[in-house]
Order: sequence, then C-alpha cells, then structure tokens
Amino acid sequence: MIKSKNKLSAYIYKYIDSLEYFHYTYCIKKLYYNSNIFVLHGGSMITKQLANQIVEQTMLRLHRNINVIQTNGMILASGDKLRIDSIHEGAVIVADTRKPFIITEENNHLYPKTKPGINLPIFFQNEVVGIIGITGDPLEMEEIATLVQLTTEMMVYQALIASEREWKRKMQEMVFEELMSGQPLQKVIFERINKIGFLNNPPFYTIMLNINPESKSYQNILQGIEHLFQYDSILVGHYYLNEHFILASGMNEKTFHHKVVQLATVLQKYSALPVGVGQVVQTLAQVHHSYQTARIALEYRQQEKSIIHFEEVELFSLLKKRDSIEAKHFTQRILHKLDGKLLLTLQSFFDCNKQLAICAETLDIHRHTLTYRLNKVRDLTGYNPTVFQDALVLQLALWMRPTN
Repeated sequence: MIKSKNKLSAYIYKYIDSLEYFHYTYCIKKLYYNSNIFVLHGGSMITKQLANQIVEQTMLRLHRNINVIQTNGMILASGDKLRIDSIHEGAVIVADTRKPFIITEENNHLYPKTKPGINLPIFFQNEVVGIIGITGDPLEMEEIATLVQLTTEMMVYQALIASEREWKRKMQEMVFEELMSGQPLQKVIFERINKIGFLNNPPFYTIMLNINPESKSYQNILQGIEHLFQYDSILVGHYYLNEHFILASGMNEKTFHHKVVQLATVLQKYSALPVGVGQVVQTLAQVHHSYQTARIALEYRQQEKSIIHFEEVELFSLLKKRDSIEAKHFTQRILHKLDGKLLLTLQSFFDCNKQLAICAETLDIHRHTLTYRLNKVRDLTGYNPTVFQDALVLQLALWMRPTN
C-alpha cells in the first residue's frame, strides 16, 4: 500500500522505467501477427496473450489484483483465475460511458458479480478497446489508478503498432510471392498493393539479401531497412530460407543507387552483407525477372564486393550451368596446371583490363615478373592471356570455377 506522495512518486518512476523495458521485450521478442488484434468493431483489439502480460507485469509491482476486460464485459485476464471468462458488470458501464466507474462497499450489492475497485477505459486512437480494473479500496488507489490506465494504454499502443507492422510485412510477403509466380496478375493483387500503400509506378527495382531470421539482430535489421526507406514506396520481407527481398518503385536511378549505398552501411553493422541488385524493370509483371537477376548477382559476385549489380555479372547469366559436368570438365581442362599464384595473377591481369603496369603495381611485383608469369600461363594452358580470343577462354574458365 502506498502511504505518501513521495513514495508514490518513487513508485511511479520505477513503474514506468520497468514498463519501458517490458514494452521493448514484449513488442520485439514476443509479438506475432494475430488477426483478432485488428478488430475495431464487434470484437476486442486486445488478445489474451497481451492481457495476461498486462496483468502479470502490473500485479508484480502493484501487489493488487488486476483484471483486463473486453468491451463486452468478459474478463480476458485476471490475477484471480476464477474470474476469467466471467462478465464484469462495471466494465460494461465503462465501455458504454467511456468513463471510469468506481465500485465501493456501498454500491457493490448492485453489481453482484464484481468486487470493490476502480475500472477505467483503455483508449486506442480514441476508441475504447478494453477496460482495466483494479481490485481494492478505491480511496487508496485513486492516484495510482490513473498511472495504471496510462501505462496500460501505452503497452496496448506499442503492442498494436508492433502487430500492425508485422501484419504489413506479412501482406508484403504475400504480394511479393504472387509477383514471383510469373502468372498473369489478378485484380486482387492490385487491391492488396493499394491497401499496403505500395505505388504501382515504374521503374521497379529489386534487391536480394541473405539474412538469417533466427539471428539476434534480425528485427533490428528489418527496422533499419524500413527506417531507411520510410518515405519511399517499397515492399520488404522474407521470401525463401534466408532470402529477403526489397522491391522499390517510382525512384529515379540516382536516388535508388544512393539508397543502396546507405543500405549497405546499415547492413554492415550487423554483418548482413552482401547486397544483390537486380535489373530495373518497367512493369510489375516483370518483377519476377528482376528478382532472378538480383539472385544471379549474389550467386556470381566477387567475394570482396558488398554491393553487386546484375549488370556487373550479366554475362554469368549465360553460364548458369557452371556446376554441370561439362562446365567442370571445361575449367579443369583449361586451368588444372595453374597453381594459386598463377590463377591470382591471371584474374588480376583481367581485372586491370590487361594493362601490365597497373597489374604489376596491384600485385606489387616487377613488370618483368608479371610478363614471366603470363608467359607461363600461356605455356601451361595453350592460351595466351594477351590475345583477345585466348583471354576470353581463360576468363570464362576463371568465372566458371566453383570456388569463385
């Protein structure tokens, strides 16, 4: 029992601090999508799971029985388990009047299924979404009741916002899966797109990421992505295994590429690189093709690159069968006599556009040493790296190595 205002103030601050931690852990770690949460009329916006959490966390600090009640008067959760699923007559009055209702020893006989205490409305966006009741002498709880009401509304607000965010992600994933099917787009897809606020305005850009949904930083990564693109038209979500997609619309090319660089910076903090960027397309019907090119970009990327555009590896899309027996025989036949040093030298030579001076500087070797190594490649493979046709064969063999 709280006996002084000083103790009350100390209690309030301690209570709010503990609830801030609870809000974070509950909303981020324990919430999942439940369609019942979004019923505004004819049902409750508060689930049993959330109601039980409110009761548990509040009673832990208030040491009084707490009831969380639906707007129809049914008790969802209570410290007194026998009262769960029973009708609270005082709560029905609160739902109708939108005002607190006090039950005392004097008027308790008018509401035989209740106990003395204070019952207060829980508001969300100016709607009464539930009632919280505190059992006990109303005179002792008059000041603390308002605090409990406010903190309960804060908990409900954060829970519903987190659930709404999760619902939106699920909708985005459903839309994206439809786009990936490659089938003619039905009217319902465009209705869903409008519902989640995605603009059907070209051009369309796709990005593919590999993120482990079980990682501790998973929610932080998704929130970081959503924050980065908060003023843009995007879909973002989980697609398959560790694959995650970002589909953006209506941006100019310069803005999009700037966003991609910013995205890489965000992902680098969580070791969630690389980023595969697909080919830009002009219609939603072509999005599945764009995403496939983003996947190819990641598949054929150079290991040290954090951002890979499809155009950088477009030629590789013609070599999709590099894991075939024929491809393995080809690379083995061309490269099997070359050791690691010669393979590195050859790839560096091609990366430097076959310019001897630049390549020698890159490898930190003398130009004569580079010429010696390239001549050795020619002697061992039968292909001269300085001749265009031979260089093309050698480059294809390097690209098609399974270790690349």
